[in-house]
Amino acid sequence: MANSEQEKSISTKTLEIVSSMQKNEITECHIYRKIAKRVKDEHNRTILLRIADEEERHSKIWQRYTGKEEKPNAFKVWWFSLISLICGFTFALKLMENGEGNAQDIYTEICDEIPAAKQICEDEQRHENELIELLDEERLKYVGSMVLGLNDALVELTGTLAGLTLALQNTSLIALSGLITGISATLSMASSEFLSAKSDGRSDAFKSCIYTGIAYVITVALLVLPYLLFPSTHYLWALVTMLVIVVLIISGFTFYISVAKGLSFKKRFLEMAGISLSVAVLSFVIGLLVKQFLGIDI
Repeated sequence: MANSEQEKSISTKTLEIVSSMQKNEITECHIYRKIAKRVKDEHNRTILLRIADEEERHSKIWQRYTGKEEKPNAFKVWWFSLISLICGFTFALKLMENGEGNAQDIYTEICDEIPAAKQICEDEQRHENELIELLDEERLKYVGSMVLGLNDALVELTGTLAGLTLALQNTSLIALSGLITGISATLSMASSEFLSAKSDGRSDAFKSCIYTGIAYVITVALLVLPYLLFPSTHYLWALVTMLVIVVLIISGFTFYISVAKGLSFKKRFLEMAGISLSVAVLSFVIGLLVKQFLGIDI
């Protein structure tokens, strides 16, 4: 009877909020279960299913107040399942949880009418975050290798292409030189990572070098691409486009790392962007000086 009287005292606005939370909980339940179906590791699958069960339980708690059953948001289930397929389930789930940053404010707003709401919120956040931290995704083990390949490719290729832009002033020649340099550097960096991991006694040396090489070669391809697309005389446009791509790569990868590893986005972005763009400017000036004082003209 007490529970019935409490439900009757809930305002229309609070009821709408509770209904929204109920729908969100059941949606996330379906997301966790869908992702769990694709996960081969038994440890990770068990944790994902535990979180799914928690979400379902939370949805049923709110259903006591709404008195109706909510269906999951099909688009949201599809979207985060797709993200997990492309970027990994750890990134997808942390991104989803980060998107609920204002949940605490919502719970506080309704706690006057539903006193248990605040405690439910705290329990949910603590429990789910603890479970997510237990996830062990393979690709995150090699983030260091990817960062190594990405950083080295950005600094080396950005500088090389910027320097060649003024020295050669021909997009075809710049692209050719950039590809040769990039492919050679990819093989060099990957083999160095393999030997380094091997000397440390790591059994995953080959995987580590593969992740480093993949990050490097993708970066090379993206940075050289503008020089392949622009006409031979539009080398400055190619340079500007290349620098824009550098910033976009740094932004995208830094965002991925900051979400998946819980790190500061701003600090890492400014650090990587500052180094890459500074090297590009310095190399551009060196290319200009070489052309001016050595009298080399191609």
